[in-house]
Amino acid sequence: MGDAVGYYIVKLLVERAGLLGAPALRLNLGVDAGAGKVTGSGEITQSLPPPYGEITIHQLAGDVLHTGFGQDTRLVHLTGQYLVSVPPPAIGTYLAQFSAALAVDASWNGSGSFQYGTNTVSGCTVTNVSEEAKPLIGASATASA
Repeated sequence: MGDAVGYYIVKLLVERAGLLGAPALRLNLGVDAGAGKVTGSGEITQSLPPPYGEITIHQLAGDVLHTGFGQDTRLVHLTGQYLVSVPPPAIGTYLAQFSAALAVDASWNGSGSFQYGTNTVSGCTVTNVSEEAKPLIGASATASA
């Protein structure tokens, strides 16, 4: 994928490898390389019986920063909210906070952590699971953004 410019889509899997039953985060992100902005959605899955086990996070937003020295690392910070349904006998829902911090290379592979509600999952591996990321707008070039 290299240093794509313009707007492109990247799909990531953030998981704690080797820890059975740990939550896994799937991210579908749109990256505006020129502005250093990222938006999208995510889903946290965990081996728990319904209604737990899947959390969908709509409207993620964040920034992509470049370290700019040595082997360039992209620092990605995402924030968002998700709905939590109160278990019976109570009735209602509320918004809970989500955040993620990732350090990835030019191919969007690296490490990171995420936090949802009162849960923190750290020491995660970030894997680019996009089939082939192609710029949607603009051109693909080898340039430092």
